[in-house]
Amino acid sequence: MNAKDILSHVDHTLLKPTATWQAILALCEEAVKYGTATVCIPASYVGKAHEHFGDSLKLCTTVGFPLGYDTTESKVFQAKDAIAKGAEEIDMVVNLGWVKDGLFDKVTEEIRKVKEACGDKVLKVIVETCYLTEDEKIVLCGCVSQGGAQYIKTSTGFGAGGATVEDIFLFKQHIAPHVKMKASGGVRTREDMETYLRLGVDRLGASGAVAALKDEV
Repeated sequence: MNAKDILSHVDHTLLKPTATWQAILALCEEAVKYGTATVCIPASYVGKAHEHFGDSLKLCTTVGFPLGYDTTESKVFQAKDAIAKGAEEIDMVVNLGWVKDGLFDKVTEEIRKVKEACGDKVLKVIVETCYLTEDEKIVLCGCVSQGGAQYIKTSTGFGAGGATVEDIFLFKQHIAPHVKMKASGGVRTREDMETYLRLGVDRLGASGAVAALKDEV
C-alpha cells in the first residue's frame, strides 16, 4: 500500500482548541500538497479556509463536538452554518447521555435531522466507542444506518480511548451496506493506517498522517 493511496483516505485533522489560523493554513497547504481526502478543522475557520482555497480543498468540520450533548436544534444549525460557509463533510457526535438512557429512537431521529440539514453533503456520526458497551455499539450501528448517515466514526480523539481493530470488526458486522467506516483516535503510524484500511475502513482521522508519510510521496 503506497503512501499516496493511504493519504487519499485521510481526513488531515487539527481540532485543538488553541489552533491558530496560521496552523490551520499550514494544515490546509499540506492537505493540498499531499492529496488528503479532506481537512477536518474547527467550524470557525471553515469560511476563511474556503475563501482561501476554494474548490482545491475539501473541508470537513465537527458538530456537537466533542461531547455530543448539544440540542438537536443546535446541531442542525451548526451543520447548516458550516455547509453555508463551505464545508462538504460534517462529523457529528451522538448524544451519549441518550445512549446510556437507552433512548436510541431519539439518537436515530437526531442523526436523521442532521442528515437532512446536510442535504447531499457527507455526514459522519461519531459514537465515541470508548464509553460504550458492546451492545450499545451494536445498536448504534443501527441508529447510524437508519438515520441515513454515510459513515460511522469511532472516536473524537478527545475521549478516554480511540479506534480499535475489535470495534471495526464489530461495525462491519452490524452497519448497513451503505454505511462506511472512519477510524479515528490514536491512528498515528503507517502500520495503524494500513491495518485499518485493509479491514475495510474508508476514512482515517489522523493529525500525524502527513508527517508520517510525506517522505514517501
